[in-house]
Order: sequence, then C-alpha cells, then structure tokens
Amino acid sequence: MTTTRKTASKKQGKRPSTRQRHSLASARKKPTRSTHRWSHHVMETSDAMDIQRDIFKTGNAQEIADSLKRSSTRSTRRKGSPFQSAMSMLNFYINRAGRNLPKSRKSTLERAKKRLREAFGRKP
Repeated sequence: MTTTRKTASKKQGKRPSTRQRHSLASARKKPTRSTHRWSHHVMETSDAMDIQRDIFKTGNAQEIADSLKRSSTRSTRRKGSPFQSAMSMLNFYINRAGRNLPKSRKSTLERAKKRLREAFGRKP
C-alpha cells in the first residue's frame, strides 16, 4: 500500500499592482509640504529673541539693524553675545530665503548687516 503525500500548498500572495507599488513608493519619497517650512516655524516660534514682526520685509536697512540690535540687547534668553544673536538671525533669514529673495531685497539685507556691525562698533 502506497501512501500519497499531500504537498503543502505554498501561499502565493498576489503581487501588488503597478498603481499600488507607485502609491507605496510615493508615500516614502518626500515629507509633506508642511515639514518643508521648518524655517518659517523657527522664525515664528524662536525662543532666542523677540524680533519685531515682519522686520525683514521693511525697506530700510537702518531700521532692520536698529530693530535687531534692540531685540538682541533686551533678550535674556540668548546664548551668545547680542551681536552674535542679531547677526545670526539676519543670516538665518538671508540663507533660508535663498533663491526666492529678489536682488534688491538681498542688497538691502546685506546693507543691514553692515549697519549692524557699525551699530555694535565692529569693523567691517
């Protein structure tokens, strides 16, 4: 008497369709738009200094420099010197704006850096 052995059937799962594979891949690719605006979040919630709202959007380099100096000297939460805090906030804004910053705006902010150095008695 011969016994026949039943073969264990392998579980052959269905392969995901092309549409499913693409949706899975796109879900892993990039973070959502909201996470790309981390620099905006830093500008809004920074605990280092209380800067005047929309100060970097004003047209005058002297106003920007004066406001940053005032904010950095009043702040008790900063880690560096007032000059370091003010200059780093200005550089942060310039660097984060990147290519979206028009030339006229960038030149105004560069002049503000020069005025900020003068306001703190630093040589250019």
